Amino acid sequence: MAEQKQVTISDGVEGRTGQQGSRRIGSGAKTEWPEAVGLTAEEAEAKIKEDAPDLNVQVIPPNNFVTMDYNAGRVRIFVDATGKVKKTPKVG
Repeated sequence: MAEQKQVTISDGVEGRTGQQGSRRIGSGAKTEWPEAVGLTAEEAEAKIKEDAPDLNVQVIPPNNFVTMDYNAGRVRIFVDATGKVKKTPKVG
């Protein structure tokens, strides 16, 4: 089993790392969607909106630049040239 430790996210909410599957923080809100990898951007966005309807979801095409700021109300979906999700969407 993976080691678990307490971490504090930049907004001050505590969570745990080392868990299998989706990560949750504080109130139990989901912060990662590993199950979205390989889905189309539309499918991934629908899944994220189902779990967290208040989040702003942004689809990022290949080779696009993004700001490095942390935004607790945003999830970015990075897609490959075929429109499939290439890495785990995360809050931030």
